[in-house]
Parts: sequence; C-alpha cells; structure tokens
Amino acid sequence: MSSTDTSVWHNCSSCKKPLAFGAPYWECSVSTCSKARIALYFCSMSCWDAHLPEARHREAWAIEKRAPSRAAHEAQLSSERAVRDQPIVRQPAAASSAAAPAVVIPTGATPLSDKFDKDVLIVVSKLKKYVKDRSEMNTSEGVIDVLSEHLRLICDEAIANAHRDGRRTVMDRDVRPVTGRWKVVR
Repeated sequence: MSSTDTSVWHNCSSCKKPLAFGAPYWECSVSTCSKARIALYFCSMSCWDAHLPEARHREAWAIEKRAPSRAAHEAQLSSERAVRDQPIVRQPAAASSAAAPAVVIPTGATPLSDKFDKDVLIVVSKLKKYVKDRSEMNTSEGVIDVLSEHLRLICDEAIANAHRDGRRTVMDRDVRPVTGRWKVVR
C-alpha cells in the first residue's frame, strides 16, 4: 500500500497497479491467498490468472469484490489496532487453588461455559502410562485437574496471541514454550 497517495487502498499483488478505495478488485478463492497476513488483491482477471502458476492451486477461481471506502477501512484498522494492543489481564492468585485466573477474552470471542471450563483436557490413561513408564511411579487424580488448568491458561494465551496477529487459527508459534523452566532428568 502506498503511504504517499491517500486514494490508494492496496496495490495489485501482480502488477502493483494502485487499487483505489471503492474500486472493484478480484480475490483468489483459495483461503491461503486471502488470509490477512498474505492478502492477495488483483486489479484484473489477467493479474489473478498470472498468480496461478506460482500458487499451484488444485482448484481456484476469482471472486469479484469492491474495496471499502476510506472511512470504513480506517475504522477497521483502528478496531484491529485496539484488539491487538489489548493486554491480557490476569487476576492475582487467590488463596484458594480453585479460583481460576481471569483472562481478557478478545472482542467477538465466546467465553467458555462453566461446564466446559472444568472438563479434563488430557488423556488420563496416556498421562498415567507415561509417568509409570518413565519413573515407575503412580499418578494422583489431583494431578489431572492441575494439568488441565495449566493447559487452559496456555490455550488462553495462545488464543490471545493468534487474535492479536489477526488470525482465526491458533498455531504452534502462539504457544509459549515451557522448555528451560525445569531441568529434565533422563
């Protein structure tokens, strides 16, 4: 997008011709070409057609769309900035271990229900087998709830990271690694 010309919404992904606000453009039907991070925009069918050999789609077609108005575009950018810059707020740990920390849920996200929030998130038999095979120790039932709570917190943080990046898919890069926190004895 050109920063000097205020009438330009985006540039064509193929020929780099400016696309004005409110002008028609073409978008690829394949989801990887229309993701927010990649976002390919084409000024004509011939420019859309030019990206096909490189993209190597199995099946694709062009979708005709209209660029937003300048006001709508600026409103969308400011709302995305507000969501991206929104901090994750957690309550301080309470004396009771049953109190779960509060996580700011991004705008548009659905909060977890109380029933779902308390579900076990791990395969108990696999965990017990791993601990037994690794150390010849048994696993207490109390460990299951603690690990599920840890997973919920990790998932909440990963969801917020994906949302901050403008994605609707949580990816491996959204999950903060736990390696290095504990020394693993082999």
